[in-house]
Amino acid sequence: MYEQRRSKRIPVTMNLEVSSVFKQDNVQVSNINAPIEITDISKNGIGFVSKSILPIGFYFNSRLEFQKEDRSLNCVVQIVRQVEMEDGKYHYGCEFVGMASVFDYIFEEIEKEAE
Repeated sequence: MYEQRRSKRIPVTMNLEVSSVFKQDNVQVSNINAPIEITDISKNGIGFVSKSILPIGFYFNSRLEFQKEDRSLNCVVQIVRQVEMEDGKYHYGCEFVGMASVFDYIFEEIEKEAE
């Protein structure tokens, strides 16, 4: 199988809540209240599972809080793919938007801890 990812995905367990998603042309969908379980992360994006159907191509604001208390990251994420799973949930692939490379060290540390 051909690997399409630009960087290594690291398995993690994190939770997020998405209350709204938006597009660049000011289209917004509110009151989603979608619980999200993040399954993996890389310096380019996140993978997550949710029961909610979220629109591809839309963005949401997120705050990622890592295991170490001093590490958190506010970022914008774009939903780029969706796959329905056998249990009725959906697996999503997302990319970080406008993430400065200065934050690469966070992901490098996570990768070292996962080894």
